[in-house]
Amino acid sequence: MTEVSTNIAGESARDPADDSSGFAARVRSAVVWRWGTQVVAQLIAWTSTIMVVRLLEPRDYGLFAMTQVVLTVLAFLNGHSFATSLIQTEHVDRRRIGQVFGLLLAFNGALAAIQFVSAPLMAAYYREPMVADILRIQAVIFLTVPFTALPSGLLAKRLEFKVQGKISLIAAIISALIALALAWLGHGVWALVYAPISGFVFRSIALTVAAKSLVPPVFDLRGAGDLVRFGGTLTICQLFWVVQSQSDIFIAGRFFDTHDLGLYAEALFLTLIVTGRFLPPINEVAFPAYAELHRAGKALGPYFLRTSRTVMLVTAPIYFGLALTAEPAVLTLFGEKWADMAPFAAGLAIAMPAMALQIVCSPATNAMGMPRIYLLSNIAGAVIFPLAFLIAITAGPMGLVHAWWVAAPLLLLITLRLVLPAIGLRFIDYAKELAPVLLANGMMALVVLAVDLVMPPKSPIVELALQGSVGALTYILALRLFWPRVIAETWAMLRQRDASNPAPAGQTTIAADSGVV
Repeated sequence: MTEVSTNIAGESARDPADDSSGFAARVRSAVVWRWGTQVVAQLIAWTSTIMVVRLLEPRDYGLFAMTQVVLTVLAFLNGHSFATSLIQTEHVDRRRIGQVFGLLLAFNGALAAIQFVSAPLMAAYYREPMVADILRIQAVIFLTVPFTALPSGLLAKRLEFKVQGKISLIAAIISALIALALAWLGHGVWALVYAPISGFVFRSIALTVAAKSLVPPVFDLRGAGDLVRFGGTLTICQLFWVVQSQSDIFIAGRFFDTHDLGLYAEALFLTLIVTGRFLPPINEVAFPAYAELHRAGKALGPYFLRTSRTVMLVTAPIYFGLALTAEPAVLTLFGEKWADMAPFAAGLAIAMPAMALQIVCSPATNAMGMPRIYLLSNIAGAVIFPLAFLIAITAGPMGLVHAWWVAAPLLLLITLRLVLPAIGLRFIDYAKELAPVLLANGMMALVVLAVDLVMPPKSPIVELALQGSVGALTYILALRLFWPRVIAETWAMLRQRDASNPAPAGQTTIAADSGVV
């Protein structure tokens, strides 16, 4: 590898078996920066979102949701998976980076043109002329992808997430300011359109400079067969994921008016905050960490168990808490005109813990060079979710919520059936690891419901604060009293400096410092 390519691609992956302490420290630092900055960025985004929601109407969010379906459907072909393939492969040089850059430029240039030309057709499908204007402007997003996907992949390969975190924070601030300014000036749905575009443009420039990844594109793909095969498989996976994740809005957009669609879409956005915003950063760190462990011959099962339990430890109380407090939460955060959104938010929140667990499955098998498992899981989702929505649409907007109750747990079971044997785990071990968290959440729900029954009517903000405080206290006390091991191990994982070997899958205790959270 030449000196130039070394500077671009970074050092070759270290063997964690030779430097387990250093590896754990790098992973911990990556998690802290990638996930921590994502939390701060989302706090910024949500502060502005709550303010913008009060200035806009449900119709604006319905229009925006329609365009997001088109954007997401085309985005599966944006070639991001080819940049991801650089993380999994051992051989990276300047030519290979140029080949990936060439693929990204070709794919995204074509997608921008396709979206621009097809915009009137989608406007006709939805019977909303404004959709065409919005889609034409949003085509710009594809032109930024080559300059974000490639540098992100190269930085992730080296587990360097600090600079990415800082850039994401600045991008969040820029997007928030633009959204607030446009909404305040009365530009309606355009506040939702231009705000993310500004963030994409800034990230493309900043990441390219930070990673020093601007190389001449190479359109000769000889010698890049492994990158194309791996990236191509992940791209096909993304196609099925798009079908799964966008089928509800695509189907409902044809049958519901923009007001009802806006209520459902915003409730879905609210409930997907954790799975859609906070879990992908964990996966971004987990994938290169798993890959490095796999190359060193380490079993991934114990690390996967710890990852799943930690994710559930955080996400389950958030979602069950939202299901219990949806009405005061919506009234407090969004205002009276969004009151009809509360049943949607409460119902969707019940299904989301299953989605959270399903989402964190793919990095382990992808890191082992087994994207076929991810593909099969996504094929299952692409069949289950649209079928459930088509059946449930006859029951009206809440029918979509009920479809989630069936589809999300079923997809999780299918995914676990594929993933657990591949990484050497039994389902009983997986269930035992998650049981304390689920039982603690059950206790929390019972106490909050009891308090709600005896509590006299209060203002939404007081009711939300009281129920939230009681729920959080009950959850923490339940874990502390009945399952102190869970808290002790999680705390040890966060603060311990020295890595230790994980216990075999199935044992009660797993090493506190797993290297992945």
